[in-house]
Amino acid sequence: MRKLVMGMMTTLNGRLDDPNEWTTEIPDDLYGEIDRRFETFDAILVGRTTYEEMFEYWPGAETAETGSEIGKSMARKMNRYAKYVFSGATEQSELEWDNAEQVLAHGDDDVTRFVNELKSRPGGHIHLAGGAQLAQTCVRLGLVDEYRLFVWPVVSPGSRWFDPIDAQRHMRLANTATYSNGVVGLDYEPAGPA
Repeated sequence: MRKLVMGMMTTLNGRLDDPNEWTTEIPDDLYGEIDRRFETFDAILVGRTTYEEMFEYWPGAETAETGSEIGKSMARKMNRYAKYVFSGATEQSELEWDNAEQVLAHGDDDVTRFVNELKSRPGGHIHLAGGAQLAQTCVRLGLVDEYRLFVWPVVSPGSRWFDPIDAQRHMRLANTATYSNGVVGLDYEPAGPA
């Protein structure tokens, strides 16, 4: 069965929104690790706002004259993935980015049903990329099978991952790594039922 993997950058206090306010330049060692991890995915879940932000950048990044080889490699992956865009809209609409499909979700049951059905299909892991509301919802509903966090050495006000959960959850540490800019990679898996 496929896993839903939340792979995100965050602050020391768990901020998940507006990364341009608290991230610094991503060094090659960290960018390379993110690119390597993207090899395990073949689908990505995003909210509508995150989709629009990504659509502004990734389709052209693959063939841009400027940019690193790692950036172009990541762009190839992002353009190839199946992209599921969660929306509270009342009607289905076409999306411009290749392999993008709108998912109408009007509550927890819709999100849970779609994610569990997607996990049951054959394929690679599913990347939960955000935005804040979608990520928080999937965490709260216990749908996340693996957390891959890149923790920036900064504290910052804003929306945090785990504010919406209603009970304590235990995690098992799966991996750690450090990077040249002081970022720490932490991989966790739920240690028991959500």
